[in-house]
Amino acid sequence: MTLSDMLTVENLTYLLNGAMMSLFIAICTFTFGTILGVIGAAMKISKSKLLQWIAKIYVDFIRGTPMLLQILFLYLGFPLIYKMVTGSFIRVNPYVIGIIAISINSGAYVTELIRGGIQSIDKGQWEACQTLGLPYGLTMRKIILPQAFKNVLPPLVSEFIMLIKDSCLISCIGAVELLQGAQILGARYYNYVVFLVAASIIYLIMTSVVSFFANKLEKRLAAND
Repeated sequence: MTLSDMLTVENLTYLLNGAMMSLFIAICTFTFGTILGVIGAAMKISKSKLLQWIAKIYVDFIRGTPMLLQILFLYLGFPLIYKMVTGSFIRVNPYVIGIIAISINSGAYVTELIRGGIQSIDKGQWEACQTLGLPYGLTMRKIILPQAFKNVLPPLVSEFIMLIKDSCLISCIGAVELLQGAQILGARYYNYVVFLVAASIIYLIMTSVVSFFANKLEKRLAAND
């Protein structure tokens, strides 16, 4: 079977649909992970020992266990726990479970990124805001977080790129994204190499485009300083 027989418009469209799913999962998990990261970072730098303790356990546990294990635990464990509590069975969507699991995982890493970015801000700015009588929430939202965002932009971009690639992990629970799509086509034609190479090229294009626009944004933010 020739290359043109395998890389048909239909098959390429199938791979591109898988790529769009991978990108959608990455966008969702990055968004939710960033929200969790902001909350986690605020808890870690708060004056409450309880909040610090909760955030520390969350970060240490998530970063200390494999993402694949977390995905499988939610997919297999949540229905079992739900049945034990309610006595009824629930069918879970692998895409939803995958997004939740990866978001929780990403949130732990983003927590440390944002915490480092916040703590890199000069203490004088905190003191100036306190002198002006600005509330803590307003200080964080208007003064500290925008500056911290500039400091953590490069590692956040790296996190997003990692999420594009890590989206393939949800294939273990039956979700079809780019890599799983390549494997399905490979099994159909008894030739995995062609479709895996095609998937690799698509991953490379997606991550390169993200890096390009991130560099543009970083330069624009630097020019506005």
